[in-house]
Amino acid sequence: MMNTSTAEGLSGLLQWSDPVIFDRLRDAYSQRVAEFPVVLRLARLHSRVWRALIEGDMNKFETQRFLLVDALHKQGLDLDCLAEADARTMQELVEIVVARFHRSQRVSTGYHLALLQLAGRLTPVEHARAA
Repeated sequence: MMNTSTAEGLSGLLQWSDPVIFDRLRDAYSQRVAEFPVVLRLARLHSRVWRALIEGDMNKFETQRFLLVDALHKQGLDLDCLAEADARTMQELVEIVVARFHRSQRVSTGYHLALLQLAGRLTPVEHARAA
């Protein structure tokens, strides 16, 4: 059961985080993959993972994560690449929340709690490790 502050933070992230998430993921994959269309495809797949996570749809999250891991594997990339992209994305979201929402304790707390919840769920699932 999630508290009201966390729910408000997740709701806020759903409103503005998609382009930020995509940009960070695109940047992360562009450092490991030379073909730009592949970079875009991986960033889109990974963005869907994040969207499902923020929405709280864990079935969709796991399905999308499995598809992403499979796509990464086909490109010769491993879970360290996924974890690095997630870490960069989380860092950017935290920096935005700190810079933009520091004047409102209630809003800032909601975002921080939401980001903590997301961080706890980003650990790759066991079946993804087997892929």
